[in-house]
Amino acid sequence: MNDNKPILRYTANERTNHWIVAILFFMAGLSGLALFHPALFWLSHLFGGGPWTRILHPFMGVAMFVFFLGLVVRFWRANFITANDRQWLRRIDRVMVNREDGVPPIGKYNAGQKLLFWTLLLCMLVLLVSGVVIWRAYFSHFFDIGAIRLASLAHALAGFVLILSIIVHIYAGIWIKGSIGAMLHGWVSRAWARKHHALWYREVTGDKTPGNHGRKEG
Repeated sequence: MNDNKPILRYTANERTNHWIVAILFFMAGLSGLALFHPALFWLSHLFGGGPWTRILHPFMGVAMFVFFLGLVVRFWRANFITANDRQWLRRIDRVMVNREDGVPPIGKYNAGQKLLFWTLLLCMLVLLVSGVVIWRAYFSHFFDIGAIRLASLAHALAGFVLILSIIVHIYAGIWIKGSIGAMLHGWVSRAWARKHHALWYREVTGDKTPGNHGRKEG
């Protein structure tokens, strides 16, 4: 076995899908913040002013949801919580200090990534449904004021949780060396795969020997 040969973690289509969602998130997020509070209304200048921001924001949100569904279709099977994931969560203190002795091997995604995946999906669903209710140009006239107020609150809360989740996602990608590179060019080293995702490494390489889980990556 060529131990220097990298492993493909993400295809070109998967990476493109991810970055489209990322771009749409920032556009929808900034336009949403501009509409959320007068102190942030200056952000509307990024989209051509207030009227254009109000027009574009819901369309960008819908586009973000549609492309995110592409990621869900691709990755939902790899994001089911397993017994190893529950044990990984119980030993998260060791993971946080990079002391992974006794931490169980994991598949393509760890428990934190899986919880983030389902959190993002839930937030996206709430944002879509609530966004339709408060979309004045097309749908809000079908609902009473109570429903619109409730939807506005749900939309703001889901947006807040989504932004916090993406901040955690970005931080984790920076913290775990090699993660951002994997989403940029698709490949990871065998040492990286063995260290961070031992079960996935065994699956894609066919190497059934016990991994050096928890060793320092060279």
